[in-house]
Amino acid sequence: MARLSQELIDQVRQSVDIADVISQDVQLQRQGKNLVGHCPFHEDNTPSFSVSEQKQFFYCFSCHRSGSVFDFLMELHHLSFPQAVEQVAKLGSVALPTDFQAGAEPKTEQAPDSQQGRLIKLHETTMRLYHHILMNTPAGEPARRYLQKRGLTQEQIDQFNLGYAPKEEVLKAVLEKEGHDYQLLRRSGLFTEDRSGSLHDRFHDRVMFPLKDGQGRPVAFSGRLLQKNTDAPKYLNSPETPIFNKRRLIFNFDLARKAARENGKLLLFEGYMDVISAYGAGVHNGIASMGTSLTDEQLAMIVKTTNQLNICYDGDAPGQNAIERALKLIEASAVASQLKIRVVQLPTGQDPDEYIQQNGGAKFRDYLKNTEETPTAFRLRYLRQGLNLSNQAELLSYLNAAIGVIAKVGDPVARDLYVQELAREFQVNPQNLQQQLTTQLQTQPAAQPGTAPSASQWPDNPPATPKRRFNGSFNKRPAYGQKRRVQAQPAPQAVTLTATEQQSLALDQTERAERLLLTAVLHDYGTRAQLKAMPDFAFVHDQYQELYQQALNYFTEHDEYDLASFLDYVDDPALKATLTQLDGLNAAAVPPAAIDDCLRIIMQKTPLTQKIAQAKLALQEAKARSDHELITQLTIELIQLYSQQQRLKTEETS
Repeated sequence: MARLSQELIDQVRQSVDIADVISQDVQLQRQGKNLVGHCPFHEDNTPSFSVSEQKQFFYCFSCHRSGSVFDFLMELHHLSFPQAVEQVAKLGSVALPTDFQAGAEPKTEQAPDSQQGRLIKLHETTMRLYHHILMNTPAGEPARRYLQKRGLTQEQIDQFNLGYAPKEEVLKAVLEKEGHDYQLLRRSGLFTEDRSGSLHDRFHDRVMFPLKDGQGRPVAFSGRLLQKNTDAPKYLNSPETPIFNKRRLIFNFDLARKAARENGKLLLFEGYMDVISAYGAGVHNGIASMGTSLTDEQLAMIVKTTNQLNICYDGDAPGQNAIERALKLIEASAVASQLKIRVVQLPTGQDPDEYIQQNGGAKFRDYLKNTEETPTAFRLRYLRQGLNLSNQAELLSYLNAAIGVIAKVGDPVARDLYVQELAREFQVNPQNLQQQLTTQLQTQPAAQPGTAPSASQWPDNPPATPKRRFNGSFNKRPAYGQKRRVQAQPAPQAVTLTATEQQSLALDQTERAERLLLTAVLHDYGTRAQLKAMPDFAFVHDQYQELYQQALNYFTEHDEYDLASFLDYVDDPALKATLTQLDGLNAAAVPPAAIDDCLRIIMQKTPLTQKIAQAKLALQEAKARSDHELITQLTIELIQLYSQQQRLKTEETS
C-alpha cells in the first residue's frame, strides 16, 4: 500500500473547510469568531462544541474532545486515520496515489480518480466552456443581453458560473479532443444518444445554470431556453447520473449554508434566478429545490444546517399555492419537529427578482426581515383566496375554517392571539369565536404517540431537538499504514464542578510557566533553538514534556506551526485537549524576559520547592525514628535549600 507524504496529508486537510465537514453531522451557528453546536460525542444539553474556521480545529468544553477534521471523522464515524484522509480527499477532490488503499469504509462518494471523480472533472470542464462562450464569444451575445436585462451583474454571473450552450454541437467536439472516454461521456448526462450510438449535445441555445453539490462542485446543469419554443421545455435539467440525484441536491446550498451559520436561517425561493438575484442584493442564504417539491432528503440536509427555514415564493396565487404545498410536505416529513418555519409573502404579482429590480437590495433585505409570519398566519390569509368576505355566508364559512386552523396550534397563548385578531378584524364577539374554538379542541382527534407536530402547532418555536447520545470508540491512532484496532469505550460524560473544586484545579505557577513556554516553543524558532541548546532542560509535567518532544519532531518536517496539522501529528486525545487549550494563549506576548522567567521557575524554583518538600518529609520520618545524625544532616540541608529559595525570591523582587 502506498504511503502518503506529510505534504500530501496537509494538502488533503487544507482542501476542505472543517466547518463544512462537521456541519454534515452537527448543526453549527456563529458565536463570535467561532461556530458552536451540541457536541456529538456526549449528551450535551447546552452547546459546548466549538469549531474554529480560522484555525481549522474543533474542541468540546465539556468532554474535551478536540482535533482536526481527520480526528472528527475518526471518532464520530469509527474510521482509521487512512480512511479519514481518504474521505476528506474525496470531499476536497484531492487525488491520492492509485495504489493507496485505506481499508473498508462506508460507500459514499468515490475518489477523484474513480468514475465519479472523472465525471466531476468533466462537468468542471463543461462549466468553464459554457461560461467562456457566454462571456467571450459572439454566440453568447444574446444570452448576455438576456441576463443583463434580468439585472444580473458581471459579479453574479461569475459567482454562479453561468454559461451559454450554443445552437451548434460544441461540447462533444471539445471533450473528445481532450481524450475523454466514450463510455464516460455516455454516463455524464451531458449528451443524448441516437439509435446508432452517436452522442449529441443535450443542451442547445440555453442559458446554463451549473448545479453544484454541497462542496461546490458541478455535478449537473439546468438550461433555460433563450428563445420561446412550444416543442421544448422552458427549463431542461440533466438526467440523474452517478453524481447527480435531484432529490439530494439543493441549488446554492454550498454557499447558503455558510451564510446560515451567521444568521441562523435558510431562505427557500422558487427558482434559480430568485436565488441569484437575492445573492446580488446581499442575501446569501437563499436556496431553491430542483424545480420540484421539497424532498425528505433535501429537508434532512436543511435540518443539519439550521433550525429555521423561511419560505419566500411569488406573491401571486400560484406562489401562495406553492407555499401551502411546501408547508404540507414539511409537516409530513420526519424532520417536522426540528424546523421552525416562517413564511415571507411578497406583494401580489411580484417575485423576489422583480421586487429587487423595482425596490433595490436594501429594501428587499428589510422586507425579508420585517414580514416573517407563522404558517398559521399565512394559512389564515390563504383561506381567503377567492372569497367575498363582504358576503355573510362566505364570511361565516371562512371564520369556521379559520377556527379549524387555529385549533391545530399547540400554544394556547398563540391560539388566543389569533382569535383576538380575527374578532378585531371582522368585528365579531371574541367570546363566540373562543367558544367555537373550545368545541373544535374537544372534538379534534388527539395526536398519536410518536407523531411529529405539524408546523402550525408550533408557530413561534419548535420543540427542542433531541440530543444524540454517542456510543462509539476513541482509540489512539496507530503509526500510519498500520491497522487500527477498534475497541468500544463508554462515552465521556460532562462533569459539573463546584466552585471549590474548580478553584482546586487552578493552575499553579509552575504549570502556568510551562504552558507559556510551550506556546513560545510552538510559535517561535528562537525559543526552540534556545531550549535545544540546554541539554538538561525538561518540563516538570509529563504532558508538556511529551508535547515538547513531539513538537521538536514536528518541526523537522514543517517550517511553520499550524494547529490543525500538529493535532494530526499528536496521537493521545489528552495531549490534543491540552494542545487546544494552549491555543488560547497569546504567543506574541511572550518577550525574552518572560521566557527567562519561565525557565527559572521550571528549572530552579519548582525543583527547589520539590526538594524542600521531600527534605521536610524525610526530617519528619527521621524524628519519628530518633535518628539524631540524620536529623542534623537534613536540618542543614533544609537550611541550605531555604537559603537558595530566599535568593530566588530576592532576584524576583529585583
